[in-house]
Amino acid sequence: MFLGDYQHTLDAKGRVSLPAKFRGEMTGKLVIAKGFEGCLYIYPAEKYGEFVDRLMERDDFNPQFRKVRRFFTSGAVETELDATGRVSLPQILREYAGLDKDVSITGNGDRIEIWDNAKWTEYNGHTTDNIEQDAEELADIGLL
Repeated sequence: MFLGDYQHTLDAKGRVSLPAKFRGEMTGKLVIAKGFEGCLYIYPAEKYGEFVDRLMERDDFNPQFRKVRRFFTSGAVETELDATGRVSLPQILREYAGLDKDVSITGNGDRIEIWDNAKWTEYNGHTTDNIEQDAEELADIGLL
C-alpha cells in the first residue's frame, strides 16, 4: 500500500526518483497514466491491468464509458524503474500534469500520484478545508 507525501525534483531528462518506501512495491513493470485533477498515476502493471479490466466491463455503446477508457489508456506507458529507483516520465505526460521541476509524490492506496508541487499544495489546502463536508456527504449515502 502506498502512503505518504514526498517532495522530489525532476532531472533534465524528465526522470524522478521514487521514495524508497514505494520502490519495494514497484518492482517489475509499471504503468504511468493521466490522472484526475491534472496529476499522473503510477501503478504496478498488475494493478493497472485490474483497473483497465474494470473499465472494459462497461458497455462500449455508452459514450461516457468510451471517453473515460480513452482518457486513462490513450497516453499510458509501460516502463520500469532504473537501477537507481528513478522512473522516466514521457514529455506528453509531463505536459499534461504541468511537471517542470519540483514535484510531490503521494501515495494513494493502490497507486502513486505525481503532482506539480505548487498544484499539490493548492489542491491539498482546498481539500483540507472541505474534507469534513465531503466525508459527511459520503457517509450520508452510505459510502463511508
